[in-house]
Amino acid sequence: MGGRRTSIDAETLANIADEIVDVQRAGVQLAIVIGGGNIFRGVTAATEGINRVAGDHMGMLATVINALALQDALERRGANTRVNSAITMAQVAEPFIRRRAIRHLEKRRIVICAAGTGNPFFTTDSAAALRAAELECEIIFKATKVDGIYTADPEKDPTATRIARVTYQRVLAERLEVMDAAAIDLARGSKIPIYIFSLRENGNIRRALLGDDIGSIVTDEAA
Repeated sequence: MGGRRTSIDAETLANIADEIVDVQRAGVQLAIVIGGGNIFRGVTAATEGINRVAGDHMGMLATVINALALQDALERRGANTRVNSAITMAQVAEPFIRRRAIRHLEKRRIVICAAGTGNPFFTTDSAAALRAAELECEIIFKATKVDGIYTADPEKDPTATRIARVTYQRVLAERLEVMDAAAIDLARGSKIPIYIFSLRENGNIRRALLGDDIGSIVTDEAA
C-alpha cells in the first residue's frame, strides 16, 4: 500500500521487487507467501455483515492480485518466477504442488504462493508456516510494519521494548503479537525459526537474510 489507503503503491512494489531480486541473485532460494489486506480483509468483512467463509475466499482472491503484481514487477527485473495458488485458477497461476514448487526453487525460480491455504478461517501467517514446512525451508521471514516483537504494541505504548530473541512457548503463553497461534505451533513442530522485521526501511530484506540485528527471532532457545 505504501502511503495509500488501499490498493497497490507502484513505488513500494518496485522497492520490494528490487530487494527480492537482489537477494535471489545472491543465491538464496525464495518462496514468498503474500497477503491481501491492502485490498480486502475477510475478518473485517465478517464484522460488516459478509459471511466469514465468503469473506475469507474474497481475501484469498486479493492475495492472487498481489501475487500477479509482484510477479510482473520481478519479471520486469529479469527474475524467473512462478505463482502457485491454493485455489485452482489455471489461466493465471499454477496450482500449488509441493514437488513442483521445490523443483522451481531448485531451478532458481522465485515461487510466489497465493490464496493462503485455500481454506477459510486460516490466516496468511498459517499459510506461510504451512508452505515453509512443506518446502523444507530453513527459516520464515515475516516482513511487516514493525521491527520485531515488543512487550506491548509500540504504536500505543511508548515504553514497549523490543525482544530480540524469544521462544515459541513464550510467544504462545504471553500471546505476543507475532503470528497467530496455529502458525507458531506449526513452525515449532517443524523446527523452523521465525524472523520478524520491518519492511518499511529499504534494504531490510537483505539485512534480515544476512542476520543483522534489525528484528526479533522466534526459536526453541531463549536468549
